[in-house]
Amino acid sequence: MSKPVIAITRPKDRARKACEIVEKLGGKAILAPTLDLKPVNTQSLKDLVAKKDQLDWIIFTSPTTIVSLNKFYPGFIESLDCKIAVIGNKTGKLVEKQGVTVDLIPDDFTAEGIIDEFEKNNITNKTIGIPRTASARSVLPEGLEKLGNTVILAEAYKSLFPMDDERVKELIFKIENKEIDAITFTSPLTVENFFDIVEDKEKIANLLSDNLLTVCIGPITAKVLEKYDINYIYPETYTVDDMMNLLFKTLENREGE
Repeated sequence: MSKPVIAITRPKDRARKACEIVEKLGGKAILAPTLDLKPVNTQSLKDLVAKKDQLDWIIFTSPTTIVSLNKFYPGFIESLDCKIAVIGNKTGKLVEKQGVTVDLIPDDFTAEGIIDEFEKNNITNKTIGIPRTASARSVLPEGLEKLGNTVILAEAYKSLFPMDDERVKELIFKIENKEIDAITFTSPLTVENFFDIVEDKEKIANLLSDNLLTVCIGPITAKVLEKYDINYIYPETYTVDDMMNLLFKTLENREGE
């Protein structure tokens, strides 16, 4: 069997690990970012940094937040005197790499997972900082506020439409010509932006369902795929490693049928 061709739609600066996993598992990675991430030093981020001594908790939801804070406010994370929660192992490892202890990481790597942990531990009447992208869902701040907490939101980076959409158009061409075996999506925006570039949405959605394997990182991204009536799978643990392992295991099982 020839190497399966796997499309990666992650932002370019976060796709290296995914491409390496594909190669390690015996596939060929095609990178076509449908999302660009840009660290920004917004007024809201400046305000959050200025209020760091008022924080009881800070929640880091992605590695890009860490990158942004280290770029604009080196030493900020190390100087925190509050508890730290993170979503995802990669984000947690980046924090710990700076000599800082992570106090809470949910088993469910979603905003809902964080809220469940805060509710379970009766964390209420606290001031919580959340640096993230402005396009993120409102689930996290709203859920924490319902528990009686005060939330300080700060925009640490922008989630942008891909600056270079030629790669995505090339990917669409390959999908139409049955040159792709599987495609991966790691966030709702990677799906939305992909379909913003697609002209014949129904045709491509059918191809993603019938002609190749569509794999997403978890249930939040899956909801967007459902909007386009696309068949999909996702792993029990919402990580890139688990997503890729499930992808290759599923391809192998199909090959053996």
